[in-house]
Amino acid sequence: MKLPLENRTEAGRALAELLSREPTGDVVVLALPRGGVPVGWEIAKALNDPLDILLVRKLGVPGQPELAAGAIASGGIRVLNQDLIDALGITQAQLERTAAHEQAELERRERVYRGDRPRPPVTGRRIILVDDGVATGATIRAGIAALRQQHPESIVLAVPVAPPDTLARLEAEADQVVCLATPTPFRAIGQWYQDFHQVTDEEVTELLESSRREDRP
Repeated sequence: MKLPLENRTEAGRALAELLSREPTGDVVVLALPRGGVPVGWEIAKALNDPLDILLVRKLGVPGQPELAAGAIASGGIRVLNQDLIDALGITQAQLERTAAHEQAELERRERVYRGDRPRPPVTGRRIILVDDGVATGATIRAGIAALRQQHPESIVLAVPVAPPDTLARLEAEADQVVCLATPTPFRAIGQWYQDFHQVTDEEVTELLESSRREDRP
């Protein structure tokens, strides 16, 4: 895949092409807001599968919010990068403050994006878990852990770009990984896109509503 990608739309269409070669069945596409939703929308549209969201929040390192000390997900799931926490001397109190802040944001997004609609059933279904890229993998790992509790048939991770070492770890946790490119040195997800604008709550809501209007099964 030629890098940089033009935008999340191109990334989603390219992933959909790869995923279209895989077995079908009772599938639901779950995208991580906000950036994963435009990617997931393209996949769901191409495969004629339902689209929904999986809410996961990164636990940023104090003073370095883009560096993940771990992540939380709906259902009380918490995944920690204990080696990084120990190396940086992050205290339990600091971690809990960050977790409380991110839990509040997770719950806010649940209200904004989902409203009173129930979460989609996961048990026995093939889940395509989508984001617009992976760096440390903490967020995706929390998402996979949250889904495992609901006993899906399988979890397919679909991401446009990821560093090779992170992807190798995720391959041990997901049932299958589909990735367009594993460039090195990696540094940041945004460097592999021409357009990596901040996706808004409004964009997420519009894409989810558009997907529902399609009335896919």
